[in-house]
Amino acid sequence: MDELGDVVVAETTLQARIVELGQQVTEDYADRSPLLVGVLKGAFMFMADLARAIRLPVEFDFMAVSSYGSATKTSGVVRIVKDLDLDLSDRHVLIVEDIVDSGLTLAYLRRNLLARNPATLEVCALLVKDGLQRVDLDLKYVGFTIPPEFVVGYGLDVRERHRNLPYVCVYEGD
Repeated sequence: MDELGDVVVAETTLQARIVELGQQVTEDYADRSPLLVGVLKGAFMFMADLARAIRLPVEFDFMAVSSYGSATKTSGVVRIVKDLDLDLSDRHVLIVEDIVDSGLTLAYLRRNLLARNPATLEVCALLVKDGLQRVDLDLKYVGFTIPPEFVVGYGLDVRERHRNLPYVCVYEGD
């Protein structure tokens, strides 16, 4: 796989940090049952591991939003591909996001979900690309800040490939 470059976050480092994030969420939501909203497809692996690390009853729902298509750069146009099935009214919602770069998709998603009247709305992002944000993100939980390179693995893909890697690495292909 010549297109795969340096490992940015190793498998053991990923798993250790996810356990820490799960403990933090467990403490912060001790008297509440959070609704985890996974942003498909990239966040599915992170959400599964995070949910197992949270020592509380949790519920799940999923959204799919697109701003990339099949490209490696965001188009800047966000569209909801799959909406939630559950009502968010008075729920404690935790958006589980795989990666944040410009923050525009997340800002759109946050506005959209806040309009549904959750009791609380927070974000847990596994990866944040350093220095690319064009909006204030206000992220409650962050796994790692990484260099502003295109990465794959652990749910992240390029043209639906490399999601199954147990680590995150730089993608050096076209």
